[in-house]
Amino acid sequence: MALVAALPRTAERIGSEPALRVEAVTGYEPFLELEPAWNQLVEAAGIDHPFLEHVWVRTWWECFGTGSTLHILIVKAGDEPIAIVPLIFTRVRMWAVPVRRLGFFYNAHVPRAGLIVARRNPEVYRALWSYLSSHRSWDLLQLCQLPEGSDTLAGIGEAARRDGFPVGVWRSCESPYVPLSTSWTEYFGSLTAKHRANLRNRFKRLRALGPVGLEAITSEHFLAEALSDGLRLEAAAWKRDAGTAISCDSNVARFYTSLAQRAEQHGWLRLHFLEADAKRIAFDYSLCYKNRLYLLKLGYDPAYAQYSPSNLLAQLALHASFERGEVEYDFLGDNLDWKKCWSRQTRPHYWLYVFSDTLKGRLLRALKFKWIPLLRRLAAPAGTRSS
Repeated sequence: MALVAALPRTAERIGSEPALRVEAVTGYEPFLELEPAWNQLVEAAGIDHPFLEHVWVRTWWECFGTGSTLHILIVKAGDEPIAIVPLIFTRVRMWAVPVRRLGFFYNAHVPRAGLIVARRNPEVYRALWSYLSSHRSWDLLQLCQLPEGSDTLAGIGEAARRDGFPVGVWRSCESPYVPLSTSWTEYFGSLTAKHRANLRNRFKRLRALGPVGLEAITSEHFLAEALSDGLRLEAAAWKRDAGTAISCDSNVARFYTSLAQRAEQHGWLRLHFLEADAKRIAFDYSLCYKNRLYLLKLGYDPAYAQYSPSNLLAQLALHASFERGEVEYDFLGDNLDWKKCWSRQTRPHYWLYVFSDTLKGRLLRALKFKWIPLLRRLAAPAGTRSS
């Protein structure tokens, strides 16, 4: 069922523009019915990643939504949707304190998030904050994985501060990416001489075993077999022992399986394999969206670890992206050492925390941004403490 909340303070008319109002969608069927309008707004907002597409959010909800309730906010100008905020409500415990959290569809499998705002941005953020601040059913508004430059950090964060709500911003990962604005030859030549030499040496040694090449699965043909092989490779090295492999959690496995099937229908799917002597030895799970490639998962056969198969696969996949004329290759996730060999450019992400303007909210803010960091610094070895 869809609940409508139209507040006097959100009914702001600018010139001949219709007044804005905010509605909350809390039912699964109304959420599904939003898909056409949702996707039109993603396009109108100029969002260049797939992580706010309806199919992504729907797949996430179906696999990870247990224990939460939908609370999707729609901002309308008259009867026309012009913004969507994909939120869920969850009861959690933070440092043993029960917390009512309103936040994005988020877990460790969401590399980027945000609001979908097609136009009238300043008014939209005023209307949203008017709604959120007037509906006190939450102790914490947690907006995760906002890319640097997101209007949300200012639009919601500054409005909350002005109204006296405790606010904090936490810096998350810096995701490396490669702009594909030059040629492959120019880009590859810009990498360090040591990295290029290592790649040439490992390719040479691997080719001694047999032919080496890149295999790309982009359609439903052989998809089930390819995904099975890919998930086996993703779990083959340390991830299975650490319990972080996709196959270790049935919900995670269902998410990536369902996503692959749906992404294939939209033409986004890219399952890449490094083949050596007719055997798949490394794998990456990527999505190609608006001419940008996004690397979600990867893995390799540890029997071939000496050849650095993930790096060899990255070289072939990047080369193919240049050849196809794509505009960016986004490694996503943390800026790990092996990724630094491929890019010097990163995209920082932030989490916005807005706490309720209550004693409990101020306590939570102090715990998150003052006392817990202080305790961690005091517990760190003396040589690693920052001054």
